[in-house]
Amino acid sequence: MKRVAILGSTGSIGVSALSVARHLGIPVKGLAARGRWETMRDQIREFRPTRAAMLDAEPCRLLRGALNGAPLSLLEGADGIRELARADDVDVVLSAITGAAGLAPGLDALERGKTLALANKESLVAAGPLMIEAAKRGGGRIIPVDSEHSAIFQAMQSGRREEVRRILLTGSGGPFRETPAAELADATIEQALKHPTWSMGGKITIDSATMMNKALEIVEARWLFDIDPSQIEVVIHPQSIVHSLVEFRDGSVMAQLGAPDMRVPIQYALTYPERPEGNARRLDLLEAKALTFQPPDLEKFPAIRLGYRAAREGGTMGAVLNAANEVAVEAFLAGRIRFTRITAIAGEAMDAHATKRRPSLQDIMEADRWARERAAALAAEAGR
Repeated sequence: MKRVAILGSTGSIGVSALSVARHLGIPVKGLAARGRWETMRDQIREFRPTRAAMLDAEPCRLLRGALNGAPLSLLEGADGIRELARADDVDVVLSAITGAAGLAPGLDALERGKTLALANKESLVAAGPLMIEAAKRGGGRIIPVDSEHSAIFQAMQSGRREEVRRILLTGSGGPFRETPAAELADATIEQALKHPTWSMGGKITIDSATMMNKALEIVEARWLFDIDPSQIEVVIHPQSIVHSLVEFRDGSVMAQLGAPDMRVPIQYALTYPERPEGNARRLDLLEAKALTFQPPDLEKFPAIRLGYRAAREGGTMGAVLNAANEVAVEAFLAGRIRFTRITAIAGEAMDAHATKRRPSLQDIMEADRWARERAAALAAEAGR
């Protein structure tokens, strides 16, 4: 059985991944998180990994005291997480760390020939070509965990990449699908965090509300499936049952359906190519009754246009989109900017950026740093 390390084990994806591991008896060799040391303590006691890592120093100190000499290697900081991702006793690294922090350990895992079960879409958005090159160089493989990209990955088993006519990325439309555009400027944090279908972390839920999640998924799909952005379409599907579709040249359309439960794509990534008995909710189509689809409103959700732009331009533009959005989301959640300024700040940072077409990792990290500073300045101006 494959041995697993889970990066971001205390978040919603990590907790779901541990539910799958518990159900299937998958050996968990490594756990990593940022600061929820009490949750990490409980996970360590149950799953008994050989290594654990905490990104922040103070939670690591508290965890060390709480473990009271437990037989494991407790690592600290970004370097500790990277060491965990490179460990020889790990076959699959599930990366569920939010943001650009997942990039380096993801590259490490691929270069060591491991399977990277990727829930951290920001890695491919910021550094898609580098991730693909690392997989080729080290013999690793990326299997997506996002429900949409997992659906595409599964549907594409029905044909060859060159036979694909288009990919259809589905999205629920978030909490503001029916809200008039004129009302979005006054949208509250509470309203934006009220997702109609999924239970997710704060940042991901806000991305769904702005539909920046679809923008990032466009860029991710472009690199993950080696497909031109013109072949990627976004479709609003409020029921969140059809997780995405692939249309082939012969007219066949393959879709992956399932109840909105992240344990399905997580289990597929951890056990691929096998499909053991799962513990996720089952889909009842008779209960669902209707499946509806509609085009996105690009005037109300301009983030989607930014996603296509980043996918077309490539280079460092994806890193700028991702980093600027992260800063803007933080500013909104802190009450410093209005909801509509999130996407506006990301777009303004992109406008001011001179793209490097063939970036190194250093170039990408510099673009990330620059975009964060630019977005922070724009947020500060907006808050005055």
